[in-house]
Amino acid sequence: MNRRKVLVVEDEADIAELLALHLGDLDCEVTLAIDGHEGMRQAFAREWDLLILDLRLPGPDGLSICRALRRESHYLPILMLTSKSSELDRVLGLELGADDYVTKPFSVSELMARVKAIFRRVDSLGKRGPDQTDVLSIGPVTIDTAGRQVRIHDQPIALTAREFDLLLHFSSHPGRVFSRAQLLDSVWGYGHEGYEHTVNSHINRLRAKIENDPSQPQLIVTVWGVGYKLDPEARVQAA
Repeated sequence: MNRRKVLVVEDEADIAELLALHLGDLDCEVTLAIDGHEGMRQAFAREWDLLILDLRLPGPDGLSICRALRRESHYLPILMLTSKSSELDRVLGLELGADDYVTKPFSVSELMARVKAIFRRVDSLGKRGPDQTDVLSIGPVTIDTAGRQVRIHDQPIALTAREFDLLLHFSSHPGRVFSRAQLLDSVWGYGHEGYEHTVNSHINRLRAKIENDPSQPQLIVTVWGVGYKLDPEARVQAA
């Protein structure tokens, strides 16, 4: 099995070396970049399996690197490192397409759990049988799983990486009800008590982008006391 290639863009040498040590324990091939200029150059120099990206960097910051990468068609999982005081940056990073974030100071075990969750999710998306297509169509929604693109009535919809994964999960199981804990485990790849609000906020943002009236959702519906499901019979009007 080929070793996973991970790029770590982090200007604090002690943190970068700590990450490299623990990623090495996961049998990853790790490359370090100490500023935004080197990080941007390395990110486009080859294909990576994961980018761990600090948002506060000398030169181009992490948001600029994330924005540049998401203009490319090739999907690269991005895990952001942020400070507790940079909530706006975290929101912007997720909107630009980062897959997940960890706040500094962080627990190494939690960060490695997030890394492994991303690897599991990417692996599961790649394990499609010969009878499975790269395009899913549920009602008016068309999902290109390879290109990670979504269209509703043939109109492109811009989703963040996590919103895409959430919609893909629902669309792969139309009509099935998922609890918040199940969604955390399946889409985020980890489950922690108290993180259920994360699911709620992502559902709300996803509805704002795909529903005609997010206050009365037709596609992603709430099953009170249980969770959420995608209604395969939904009729969403063209915008």
